[in-house]
Amino acid sequence: MVYNPTIASITARGLFGRRRVLVLLPLPLLLVGLALLMRANDVPARDWGQPLLVGLGLAVLLPITALIVGTGVLGSEIDDGTVVHILTKPLSRAEILLSKYVVAVGVTVVTAAVPLFVAGYLASGVRLGLGLVAGAALGALAYSALFLLLSLLTSRPVLLGLVYVLVWEGLLGTWVSGTRVFSVEQYVITVTDRLAPTDLLTPNVSLTSSLIMAAIITAGAGVLAVNRLRSLSVAGETS
Repeated sequence: MVYNPTIASITARGLFGRRRVLVLLPLPLLLVGLALLMRANDVPARDWGQPLLVGLGLAVLLPITALIVGTGVLGSEIDDGTVVHILTKPLSRAEILLSKYVVAVGVTVVTAAVPLFVAGYLASGVRLGLGLVAGAALGALAYSALFLLLSLLTSRPVLLGLVYVLVWEGLLGTWVSGTRVFSVEQYVITVTDRLAPTDLLTPNVSLTSSLIMAAIITAGAGVLAVNRLRSLSVAGETS
C-alpha cells in the first residue's frame, strides 16, 4: 500500500473547495468560545469540564468532523460520477484509498484537536490538552476509516454515520454498558485519561481493549473499503 501525494492533493483541494467544509467551523468555535467564557467568569472546571470536553468535544465535535470529512473525501466523487476518472488510472485501489484516508485523518485531527487542546488547557492545563490531542488522533484514525467505508457501502453514509454517533455511541453507550467496548468515543476517553488522569473524564473501557478495538476497527474498515472499491473496477484495471 503506497501513499500517493497527487491523489491526496486533489482530494484536499476538492474537499476545501466545497461548501461542506464551512460546516466544520461552528463546533470548534463553539467549544473554544464556551471554554473561554467559563474561564473568564471563574467557573470551576469541575462544573463545566466534562460537559464541554466530553459532551461537546469528544461526543460531538470529533465524530461529526470525522463524519463530514470521511464521507466527503470519496463519497462526493461517487455521487457525481467523477470517481470513474480515478478508477481508470493505473493506480491500485489501496493506493487511492490510503491517500484519501490520510487527508481525512489529517483534516479531522487539525479541526478537532486544536479546539480540544485549547479547551483542555483552560480546564486543567497543558497535560490534559495534549492528552485530548492524542485521544483525538486515535479517534480520527478509527472514525475516518469507518466513515470512508460507509461512503462506499451506501448512498446515505452521513445518515448512517449519525445513527452510529448519536444512537450507538450517544444513547446506547450511555445506558447500555455492553455496547461501550464497541464505541470509538470510549477508546478516546480512555486514552486521554491514561495520558492525563483527571476527574473530568470517566473511562469505561480498559486501555488494552481500547487500543485493540481501535486497531481492529481501523484495519477492518480499511480492508473492507479496498475490497469494495475493487468491486467498482472495470475489466483490465489495476487492483
